[in-house]
Amino acid sequence: MDTPGVRTRIVPIGNSRGVRIPKPILEQSGVGEEVEIYVVDRQIVIRGASRPRQGWDESFRAMAAKGDDALLDDEAAADTEWDREEWEW
Repeated sequence: MDTPGVRTRIVPIGNSRGVRIPKPILEQSGVGEEVEIYVVDRQIVIRGASRPRQGWDESFRAMAAKGDDALLDDEAAADTEWDREEWEW
């Protein structure tokens, strides 16, 4: 553990129970608005929810700066008979 524990109480919240997490602990943890909660070896673990697309905007900007965002297909390849006759907008 990085910091000593803080004692707190479990409080009723409707039909559930909750724990108030002191602001300094939240700030140190970097946990945002959403969390994942699970049990490991009879201990409750709370951690910031993963964000699957986190960092994509930055990666896309870097790709564009390097020119790695260009289409791989030749534009003429998209002009097929099917495209001309069958495709409807």
